[in-house]
Amino acid sequence: MVLFKRPAKASVDDEGRMPLMEHLRELRNRLVIALLALIVGVVIGFFLFDPVWVFLKEPFCENTAAQQLRPGQCTLVTGGIFQSFFTTLKVSAMVGILVSSPVWLYQIWAFVTPALYRNEKRYSVAFLAIAVPLFLGGGALAYFIMDTSLAILLGFAPADTVAAIQIDEYLDYVLIMLVIFGVSFELPLLLVFLNIIGVLSHATVKKHRRTVVFLMFVFGAVITPGGDPLTMMALAAPMVILYFLAEAFIFLRERRRPQDPDELLSDDEAAPLNLDD
Repeated sequence: MVLFKRPAKASVDDEGRMPLMEHLRELRNRLVIALLALIVGVVIGFFLFDPVWVFLKEPFCENTAAQQLRPGQCTLVTGGIFQSFFTTLKVSAMVGILVSSPVWLYQIWAFVTPALYRNEKRYSVAFLAIAVPLFLGGGALAYFIMDTSLAILLGFAPADTVAAIQIDEYLDYVLIMLVIFGVSFELPLLLVFLNIIGVLSHATVKKHRRTVVFLMFVFGAVITPGGDPLTMMALAAPMVILYFLAEAFIFLRERRRPQDPDELLSDDEAAPLNLDD
């Protein structure tokens, strides 16, 4: 039984359609490629664990609470026999996801692209080129404010207590912060994509602008660990800025759309014949 077949072999017609079974095989093959790339990335992350862990715990080590158990040394607590193993696995998985991101992002986009029209496919490279920096930018912002956010959260502890932070608890906090900020920075790009495929118009974006901005601040307050004001503002403010940039792009794109005859056609309208070909 053949478990893997190159995605390029899938039979696709001129309109990007394929039979259901071919579609499922296409999905399976691309998932296998993405999974193999992720496994390779996790192996790389295992060998890079020490420098990556030093980098990840730095925001905590900059707080005075990190030196309460052993003065002069940054200390996190291990609370179980298997905790160290799962810590190594989580850090390796983080590195694996990051290292393999060009592969699995491409596989996702290559799976979606056949369903897009010609005028939509031309944005493929731009989306991939913008998606990764946006995610990394969100993660970098989360890392930059993490020490201050931790200082605020740990500052609520009574003066006669000692901060014995579990290593897995801290790592979960770091993962949540990085993922939330990274994914949130992708939301404006999603708006642009929905506009390109004809699902979302500038009129709709403009109509719901105030509601969306308000919901972004609510989202920042609810989704961030601890819910401190600094983290909420650090997440919501860039999202609002990116939202306005996405709205500006949508506005400019719709203004210039009449100059492109292909984009004037609806999905069920036939394009004019070119008798010169």
